[in-house]
Amino acid sequence: MSRSRPNSQYNIAKPDSLPVRLAAYQRRRMYSRFLRDVAICKNDSLLDVGVTSDRSYEASNYIEAWYPHKDRVTALGIDDASFLEQQYPGMKFIQASGLDMPFEDRSFDVVHSSAVIEHVGSYENQIKFVLECARVSRKAVFLTTPNRWFPVEFHTVLPLLHWLPKTWFRAALRACGMSFFASEENLNLLSSRECRRIAAALPDFDVSVSSVALGGWPSNLLIIALRRDRSER
Repeated sequence: MSRSRPNSQYNIAKPDSLPVRLAAYQRRRMYSRFLRDVAICKNDSLLDVGVTSDRSYEASNYIEAWYPHKDRVTALGIDDASFLEQQYPGMKFIQASGLDMPFEDRSFDVVHSSAVIEHVGSYENQIKFVLECARVSRKAVFLTTPNRWFPVEFHTVLPLLHWLPKTWFRAALRACGMSFFASEENLNLLSSRECRRIAAALPDFDVSVSSVALGGWPSNLLIIALRRDRSER
């Protein structure tokens, strides 16, 4: 795969590569955290924001693959992932942007999104994305994103370069022929501090930012927001 042409997972790694296997392992761990920290019930409606059309990676669209109550799941994404309805009978797919979702307030009990917030563009868009997830949630929001300060950048599989100031990082990516990732609208990595600043935009939620580690180093950040008023719709 050309370095300048990522797949629908915004990634250049081959499906059977070590980085992809490690990512699947970490997603299993984050899925366990999701079930535990959100305390989702089998009757809860679940919205998964940012599903992908990729079918080559083991852990693509892991909520749809692993969550047992398919009839309670709605998947939303800008890609055409309508195949999910046939692959996982009972669930529903809607093609739309997570920045402007076609749902009323508190339409779903729980909102989940895995590794999407770093692909919605500017910091202002990242705040808008989190607010939109919160708007349509009645009980809880669970978001994941790669940790900017992990030594290897997950999408480009490059070490340390992403620790540079963001403008320098993007210039270096362009020099490496990775112009897609050099665009802020395609990749805008977050630190735990930035996640906490974004989480502060949710005044009606109790929000925590935590992580899962790989080799003892936090590799993925988790934004977990529990609505204080969980009244019925």
